[in-house]
This record gives sequence, structure tokens and C-alpha cells, in this order.
Amino acid sequence: MATPFNKTGFPGLILAGGASRRMGEDKALVKLGEKTLIEHAASRLCPQVSEVWINRMHAAHMPSDYLVIPDTLEGRQGPLAGILAGLSFMKRRNHTATHLLSVPIDTPFMPADLATRLAGQLQTASDIVLAQSMGRQHPVIGLWPVSLWEDLAAWLRGADTRRVFDYLARHPHHFVDFEAYGDEQDPFFNINSPADLAWAQDRVEQQGS
Repeated sequence: MATPFNKTGFPGLILAGGASRRMGEDKALVKLGEKTLIEHAASRLCPQVSEVWINRMHAAHMPSDYLVIPDTLEGRQGPLAGILAGLSFMKRRNHTATHLLSVPIDTPFMPADLATRLAGQLQTASDIVLAQSMGRQHPVIGLWPVSLWEDLAAWLRGADTRRVFDYLARHPHHFVDFEAYGDEQDPFFNINSPADLAWAQDRVEQQGS
């Protein structure tokens, strides 16, 4: 049974369109414990958001409970293209939420209060609020205002770089700090390689999380 949604939250977008070169296989379908990474991400997000969408180019092997939204720009242009796809979808649907919550596919231990903590720092409908932890900033984990969609589309079509920090430099934004879990684990530990996956598997087996 799918996890119930938080009916009062923002929509959540899982960025699952990367090439996964270091992993050597599609991250979304990699198993961590009994669940795939896409299932881990969705189960963490569902209680925090109004609905969950998945950003990738095709819906094959994706859970049927969640809508798959492909990039609106050609070619792999990185996570900002996925965020643009989500914002554009919200605009086309005249979605009532002011922001979209984005998370990457490879952070299976993300905090249960991610959306609440980020939303608590919103002051206007145009704020960008992002996560940081243990001295690291996580620019694709955060709340993005729908009002950015035209500016982001124009930037992606014309910029020489697709780096998220380069785009953020154009707009006011701030970060919310999340503390490490009790075992000094980064709450946004990300799985990029088979070695990272092995570490995460050990955590799941030892702690059941």
C-alpha cells in the first residue's frame, strides 16, 4: 500500500534522470534492503508533500502510484532541467502551491521533517530555500518557487554552464542547516557508487532504517 500523502504540503519531485555513470546502473532501480532507491525516496517524501512526481525520461519500471514528468529540454542538462520540468508542469496545471520541493534519487535517509523545516524559512512566494548539513550545501534539495520557471528556462537555453550554484548566484536564496543523525551520519548521505551502496546496505541491516 502506498504511503499516504500530506494533503497540506507542496508537491515533491524526485530527480531520477541522471546517467548514473559511477554506479554503473540505473540508480532508481538499485535495491537498498527490500526496496529500490525510488521506493525509498517516495516513501520518505509522501508524508511530507501533497503529491510525488518522478523526473525521468520514461516511466518504465517506475511505481504506478507516481506521475513521471520528463525533461522539457532536449539532452541531459542536469538537475536544473528536471526542476524546470516540475515547475513547468505546475504552471500548466495552474497548481495552487507556490513552491516545488525537489530531492535527488540517491538520498535514501533524508529527514522526515525536510519539508516542514524548509517551509518554515519561507518569507515570500519567490524565496528559494535549500538544505545543508555537516558543512555541505545541497543545492538540489529544497523549495523552488513556481515563479522562476520562465527565468530558469531562458537561463538553461542560453547559459554556458548548467551548474546549480551558478544559477543560484542570480537569485536570493538561503540554506537551512540539518544536524547529523545520532551516529554522526549525514542526513543527506548520497549513493553515487557501489561502495556508497555497500555502506548504506550495512546501515539498513544494522539499524533497520
